[in-house]
Order: sequence, then structure tokens, then C-alpha cells
Amino acid sequence: MPRARATMRDVAAAAGVSLATVSRVVNRVGGIAPETRRLVEQAIEELGLPAPMPRGGTPKPVEGAVYVRCPYVLTDYFGLIVSSIAEALDRHGRQVILNAGEATQDDPVLRGLASRRDVGGAVLILPPESSEDLVRLSSRRFPFVVVDPRTALPRDIPSVSAAHHSGARQLTAHLTALGHTRIGVIAGPREWLAADARLSGHAAALADAGILPDPSLVRHDQPTTAHGYRAALELLDLDPRPTALVAFNDKAAIGALQAAAERGLSVPRDLSIAGFDDLDLSRATTPQLTTVRQPLQEMGRMAVSLLTRLLDHHEVEALHVELATELIVRASTGPASTIGR
Repeated sequence: MPRARATMRDVAAAAGVSLATVSRVVNRVGGIAPETRRLVEQAIEELGLPAPMPRGGTPKPVEGAVYVRCPYVLTDYFGLIVSSIAEALDRHGRQVILNAGEATQDDPVLRGLASRRDVGGAVLILPPESSEDLVRLSSRRFPFVVVDPRTALPRDIPSVSAAHHSGARQLTAHLTALGHTRIGVIAGPREWLAADARLSGHAAALADAGILPDPSLVRHDQPTTAHGYRAALELLDLDPRPTALVAFNDKAAIGALQAAAERGLSVPRDLSIAGFDDLDLSRATTPQLTTVRQPLQEMGRMAVSLLTRLLDHHEVEALHVELATELIVRASTGPASTIGR
């Protein structure tokens, strides 16, 4: 007998394959061996789950509003992304259902999205849900796009992000060209995909300059001004202290500026500081911040473009889109100081 409330994990276990493989079979993605596909489809049938959609025919475009989930405060960073998504969807004649605010982070909204008749698809911004939750939603053939994924996603789940690795590499290369060899890093949370990519870019730039990465110069923390301030103080208390600090975002960099002032350090004479994002506040500091510009609004527009193609059942060749970043050099970085080295 079919099991009640069977899940895609049950299918994976029954067929002896991964969740990602089950998702690829359900979504009719190529690259699956015929025998593997047969085992998965047999498990789906035995467990009573909906069968994969057959090939052929021309399905009608998906109707309904687009559910935009951004479980964070809509300040300058997230506000820019959400606004661009809403504007792009309006141009496509799509209504928006917005789920936003930190209080919504623990809401189990993904579980019921695929069964909502008023929702045709979704854009999920930095979703706090696990990759397994996203695979499960994808397995129900519900169209959605992830903006700035927190964790690595299977190949068949569409996503849009910035080029974190290359952006961080350019920033650190800028600092090594100025003579900095001891660079402190205020990184994001360890489990964030962007934090890993930026650390990788930082390490690559150090290697280009013949410098070995020093784990003692890295602090993982939340990307806020308060946490940036705390992490910067720890790094500045090292002996010898760094001559430059790179922060996960502009907010953390502002915290680093506060820490430098508290330690009596002049920026950039005694200490260079750089951020990431190029938010408006990066131009409101003294000195103005060197940073890496993320194309936040273009990320939102690209997500809508991908989702619209999915809703209209058009072929999408590039499921993981990475948009270029740009190094913005301002007055907060300068030649390495010999003080404290």
C-alpha cells in the first residue's frame, strides 16, 4: 500500500539515490541514467506520490501571484532587492504577495506554497530554510528562484547571486598592491555560501601576492555594525595588529571604523578598512568606504526574468546566474602603515 504523507526523502531512500537525483527525475532534467530514472519513478508510484510530468505538449503559462519571501528587515540592502522585484513583476502584470520581516524567519511557509491556488511561483531571498526544504519544494514542480542563496543548491534549482569570490579577490588584491600583508577579515557566518566564497577570493588574492593566509586574522560573525565593531576590536588587539581590515559588508565596516577610532587609529593612515555592497551609507562615512558594489537591483530583476520564463514554460539554459561585482576605491584605504607591524 502507498504510504500516507510520503516525502521525497522516502523516495530517495526507497530508490537508493540522493534527494537531488529524485528532484532531477521529477523535474525531467537530463543526465540521469535510464535505470536510475526507472528506480525513482517506481518508488514514486509505490509511495503514492504524483508522477513526473510527461514530456511533450505545450503547457499553459502558470497563473497566480508571485510570493516574495524576504524574512529580514527591508533596509537598504534587502529593500533594494525587494523593490526591484516588485517593479519588475508589475511590468509583467504579476501581483506580489510579500512575506517579510525577521519575525517571519521561523514561519513554515514553504510547506504550503505548492498547494496555494493564489500563488503561481515564488522568489526566495537569502532563504533561511535548509537545502533539503528547497529540494522538497522543487520536487513538487513549484516554480521558484532563489536570490543570494545561503547554502549550496542542486543544479536544477534556479538562483541569482553576485560574484562573491571575484569581488573579494579584487578587494584584497587592491590592498596587497598597497603593501598590506597582514589583513584582518571580518567574515560572515561560517554556514553562509557568500562567506565561503569571499574567504576563498581573499585567499586567492593573498596567494597571488605570495602571502600565506593566517586563520588567526579571521573572525566569523553576523554582518551588523555591532558585530563588526566587536570583531574589529579583537583583531586590533592582536600583536602585531593588522594594517588593514576587510569586512563582510558595509555595516560591519562601519563597526570597524568605530573600533579604529576607539583605538586612536587614523583611517587610512594607520589602518585601511573596506566593506562590501556599496550601500548609500558607504558614502556617508568619514572617510568614505572603499567597497565592492553588488548589483542588488539587477539581481532582483534577473530573478524575475528567470521566474517568468519558468512560469511561461520556456527553456532556461542558465539556472545559476552570477552577476559581476565592481571594486569601488574610496578614501578608507591607503598604503600600508609601518605602525603596529
